[in-house]
Amino acid sequence: MKLNVLKSTFGALLLSSSCFSVPAFAQAGNGADALAFGGTPAVTVSTQPVAAYNGMVVSASDLAAKVGAQVLKDGGNAADAAVAVAYAMAVTYPAAGNIGGGGFLTIRLPNGQAHFVDFREKAPSAATETMYQDKDGKVVPNASVLGWKAVGVPGTVAGMELVREKWGSKTRADLIAPAIKLAKDGYVLTKEDIELFSTSTSDFAKNPEAAKIFLKADGSPWKVGDVFRQEDLARTLTLIAKKGNDAFYKGKIAKQIVAASVKHGGILQMKDFETYQPRIMQPLTCSYRGYVIDTAPPPSGGGVALCEMLNIIGGYDMRKLGLQTLPAAQREIEAMRRAYSDRRDLGDPAFVQNNIERFLNPQYAADVRKTLNFKYAVDSAALVPGQVALAKTIKAGVQQTHEKNETTHFSIIDKDGMAVSMTYTLNGWFGARVVAGSTGIVMNDEMDDFATAAGQANMYGIVGSKANAIVPGKTPLSSMTPTIVSKDNQPFMVIGSPGGSRIPTIVLSVLTGVIDYNLNIQQAINLPRIHQQWEPVPVQLEFNALSPKVREELKKKGYPLDLYSTWGIAEGIVVGKDKDGKRIYYGGTDYRHSGGAAVGE
Repeated sequence: MKLNVLKSTFGALLLSSSCFSVPAFAQAGNGADALAFGGTPAVTVSTQPVAAYNGMVVSASDLAAKVGAQVLKDGGNAADAAVAVAYAMAVTYPAAGNIGGGGFLTIRLPNGQAHFVDFREKAPSAATETMYQDKDGKVVPNASVLGWKAVGVPGTVAGMELVREKWGSKTRADLIAPAIKLAKDGYVLTKEDIELFSTSTSDFAKNPEAAKIFLKADGSPWKVGDVFRQEDLARTLTLIAKKGNDAFYKGKIAKQIVAASVKHGGILQMKDFETYQPRIMQPLTCSYRGYVIDTAPPPSGGGVALCEMLNIIGGYDMRKLGLQTLPAAQREIEAMRRAYSDRRDLGDPAFVQNNIERFLNPQYAADVRKTLNFKYAVDSAALVPGQVALAKTIKAGVQQTHEKNETTHFSIIDKDGMAVSMTYTLNGWFGARVVAGSTGIVMNDEMDDFATAAGQANMYGIVGSKANAIVPGKTPLSSMTPTIVSKDNQPFMVIGSPGGSRIPTIVLSVLTGVIDYNLNIQQAINLPRIHQQWEPVPVQLEFNALSPKVREELKKKGYPLDLYSTWGIAEGIVVGKDKDGKRIYYGGTDYRHSGGAAVGE
């Protein structure tokens, strides 16, 4: 039974039942961030979530969300819907939705068991630690970002097949059919679609296969109202629907990808595809005020950061301190600073020993709280991973790898309470901006998530950690944080977001908004965002975050502030009860991208 469907045409945060105008994007702080986080927001914002009894799908693509809701209506479960949405978004949200990339998925079954699936891209077998450096050891600009040399071995198809086989109930053909239809018949392009296309137009023109899809026959860009068809991708999806992993990793598709890579200077080989395997892992689990948090373990650093931040602020009465007051903001900022410092040397657990137990220990959080007096900002340079006391001799630390913000997330729950939180990506918008032959597949630029020169500053001024150095078969470190929250062994929240290194603090904001400040899921997603990640030192604020008075007080205490437009595209679900005690699902989608939807069933 669907109560309502509310499309995400929101434009600014305000926590009342009214709608409000918002300043133009160009007026909002660092406007360069605008399109990186999903396009120009619309003019109004809703504070009311979508409500439904039999399931909920929340996605940055309204077309894909409807596909997932239809799967639930037809008797599929949340795992089925996740597979269908993932393939549909490869068609309707090609800037980040994909079959040429990879990602993470957290699933919680009706019996309470939780699992984590890593289907992230891996470094090809021919990859080397210095492959993006010149003869002098300097990083070559854009070498790990654009073109075939930037492409990692994709994992989405293998990941979705694993999820379907292990937890789904529908056939592969049934779940991919909606994506095939969307690719074959096309869909009408919106302003948001065109904004995303425009981020990569010049690069598309350099790759004939990409130009064939993302530019018109005369080389001009697509326009709002045009019908966008992807016939090559429809044929590729049809092959996958028939033969699954064999089609993608052993057959014609893999051969075309490898041939294109070889032709254009890439390093992918058939054995990279033939040996690719996703992995099922134990989620990282922590607790917060009686709620159980199942989130991403390494090779994500996101879950570690999230749990450490929750442990630290869990020692304060955040509700009493007040929403975005000076005391609350300072405690959040210092928790962020410490957590991001501690996660700096994490890496793929198949290659790196990640000693995260200390960071997740509540006693460690209690000891950290004792070092905070809130008279002044902590010096980021004085933090040592896993060490409570500040360093007496301050040394430059190893900074975190720059992560792109152009990812996508969706959240799903079905009538039985099976929940899926999935974040997947091509890394940058449209990945490496190349398409493999006649497959229609946009390929990732995930190799850029490695430390391209461990110990040296990259083009962003960020020094990479040795733990995240390139090794064949290795998965790069990520901040993706697909999270499921439960209480009393019942599902309570499904949440996640794109946003690069800001993802854990986005999830923190939504989670505390609901649990500490009693906001509904839509209000919590609307909240203006705050971010601090150890290095760089400035506290990052969305343009409408914190009052002018609180900002000035923070500056006086030694907190440099940087203002931005907006960031992240959180998609979330909260589970409640109606007046008769029946389970009801509330879906919230992010106004920061106006093409998404929460669709209830």
